Amino acid sequence: MSYNKEAEKFIEEKFGDKIIEKIIFRGELTFIAGKDDIIDILRSLYEDETFAYNFLTDLTATDWPDRKERHEVVYLLFSFKDYSRVRFKVRLREGERIPTATVIWDSANWLEREVFDLFGVHFEGHPNLTKILTPDDLEGHPLQKDYSLTYEIPQFSHNKDQPPEVT
Repeated sequence: MSYNKEAEKFIEEKFGDKIIEKIIFRGELTFIAGKDDIIDILRSLYEDETFAYNFLTDLTATDWPDRKERHEVVYLLFSFKDYSRVRFKVRLREGERIPTATVIWDSANWLEREVFDLFGVHFEGHPNLTKILTPDDLEGHPLQKDYSLTYEIPQFSHNKDQPPEVT
């Protein structure tokens, strides 16, 4: 089992009114929380010395275009104290904004920029919410499931001025 049952109990007792749903699947613990509560929850777990979930392993998102709450922003936390993990998700409607986690982890900066660039999720209070992976002139967000796929001729430095013909 990769999660701490005591941490699970602590989170449920301390944030029970802020937790929308709890999921345990294949030994992994996931909590669904509201966007207005997530930073308080994450900060509390970061500062708590008992469980010490102070490492943000990853921050990413998923896209569910058929749902009313289209995006899920996912926070993966790790404790070096007992080597356990916990996952938090926040569900957002299209265009909804979520507070930045850079107030807790500096490493959230680039992770949130990636989510912004690829999914279109805006993080309120982010110090530099700009594209990180795609060209500035690219419209849309490539990891959204309704992003239109097109064919593009690969451009290399040796043929950028004279690309090959596509037949």
